[in-house]
Amino acid sequence: MTSTNETQFDQSVADALAERVGEHLVGRANGVGRRIAIACARFNGGITTRLLEGALDALDDAGVDRRDVTVGWVPGAFELPLLALNFADGERQYDAVITFGAVIRGDTGHYELVAGECARGVQDVQLSTRVPVIFGVLTTDTVAQALERSQPDATNKGREAALTALEMIDLFRQGPTSS
Repeated sequence: MTSTNETQFDQSVADALAERVGEHLVGRANGVGRRIAIACARFNGGITTRLLEGALDALDDAGVDRRDVTVGWVPGAFELPLLALNFADGERQYDAVITFGAVIRGDTGHYELVAGECARGVQDVQLSTRVPVIFGVLTTDTVAQALERSQPDATNKGREAALTALEMIDLFRQGPTSS
């Protein structure tokens, strides 16, 4: 479980707090005119393709033109940050990059290495390029948990990652950010 009633975001509280500040920025998931790159890992591809399907559904629902979406495939989660950097810092201009992988705990320390370095690499890319790079990499203890998080419904973490990307793009375009 990742959320309880006590930890969930309450929009009414946020609205009340907005009255106490000079500027209140909130990103919206509007995809019209947005260019999105998606870096997908082939390892555990049965999971990553489900995440990708969820993301593509969300992007379509938000109005992103399919011609403005690029998908690139890498061997595994460890390689995702390099492709994300290529997308974020390359000649093509993308508004956001989404990364999809599935790192499932095994019997060795490989899980910690791959999951940790992938997360660090994705974070480094977004901080160095100032392009939102969304961490859509599942890090689970079991295959069943990964399957549960990639169901073809509103709980799909790929869908969530796509909506996060669109919100971040919108937020950056609204407010005072440095380039």
